Amino acid sequence: MPFAYYDRLSSRQRAIYRRSDEIQSVILPHAELLHPLVEALREALSRDDRRAVERAAELLARGILKTLDLAPIQVQVLAVRPSSGEGELHGLYTREEGRPTRVQLWMRTARHKRVVAFRTFLRTLLHELGHHLDYELLGLADSFHTEGFFQRESSLFKQLVPGPGRGQDLEGSPGRK
Repeated sequence: MPFAYYDRLSSRQRAIYRRSDEIQSVILPHAELLHPLVEALREALSRDDRRAVERAAELLARGILKTLDLAPIQVQVLAVRPSSGEGELHGLYTREEGRPTRVQLWMRTARHKRVVAFRTFLRTLLHELGHHLDYELLGLADSFHTEGFFQRESSLFKQLVPGPGRGQDLEGSPGRK
């Protein structure tokens, strides 16, 4: 079932949306080789070290993209999330002609300036990489938030954080989606 904004799309965009919605997973060959990079990201967040988080996120993104035979992109981790009356910005994917493709992530909440939970941060990274995969791996002409898009994000997460503790954040309580 399409999201509400589907009705505002052009016929070309609707075709892209439907194609995106059909694809439910992205398989990472030998995902277990990326597990140490995931743990490095978890550790960097727990130490509240922005530079280490940025390095770990960049290495993980490079590992994911290399596994899929895609060129690396820039990953930048910033401190406090920007916010507006509509909410907080968790991540941003930027793809512009003549400029390097970039993912920006924020590691602190806007309101309380606390380090975000590991699960939330990793899902945000995978979400932004998902936009890149839509263009570069799947060959979509646009990247829409479809049910398929969110299923692909979840499929990546499950491969990178296997097992029963997958839904736990740094404090051991369930993270939010």
